Amino acid sequence: MEPTHPIELAGVKIRAQKGMVPRAEQVADDEITRIAGLPVTTRVRTAFDLGRHLDRAEALTRLDALMWNQVYSIAEVVGLAYAHPRAHGVKQLRELLPLVDGGASSPRESRIRLLLIDSGFPRPETQIVVPTGSYAIFLDMGWREYQVAVEYDGDHHRKDRRQYVKDIARLRMLEALGWIVIRVIAEDKPQDVIARVEAALVSRGCLIEINEMQRFTRTFAA
Repeated sequence: MEPTHPIELAGVKIRAQKGMVPRAEQVADDEITRIAGLPVTTRVRTAFDLGRHLDRAEALTRLDALMWNQVYSIAEVVGLAYAHPRAHGVKQLRELLPLVDGGASSPRESRIRLLLIDSGFPRPETQIVVPTGSYAIFLDMGWREYQVAVEYDGDHHRKDRRQYVKDIARLRMLEALGWIVIRVIAEDKPQDVIARVEAALVSRGCLIEINEMQRFTRTFAA
């Protein structure tokens, strides 16, 4: 649990206090488990709530993170959604569940993947394994068929000299194996990321057709 995030309490009558977000929810007995003696929602119920109460991008990052750390059944979350068809945010939850991917190892990776999907690209595969002969390289996401990868470089890639040297050697190996690697940093504009990814995929023969909603995303993504 991150110390900057408030604790969410679900129940019928809960008084609001500093550091807590009370929610009036009906929680069934089988949707509750115990950790260190404290009653908490199960993984499935937690996923059900995360996908409904947060904004779309943040919801997906949390659903991905939960799947990365504590694997849960998407089918069971879908079942819970159908059991509570009038619950707040259930429409968004149903739309997000097919996009959940436990291979995203950071919130930024989840957001980049969502941007790419919303922009009309084929859904990228996560944690792609690239054998080199003596060791394997793991890619954040990409398209194995076209040998195009998208990698998010956090601050440690820039500040840590040892990491930087490893990154350069890794990139050279991937290029030698025929991969195009799109490196994304926090300061990159979404439109620039979209343009770079599209150029790489098109150069490898990928046909990309977009609809009006995807064109809107490409124009106004922030």
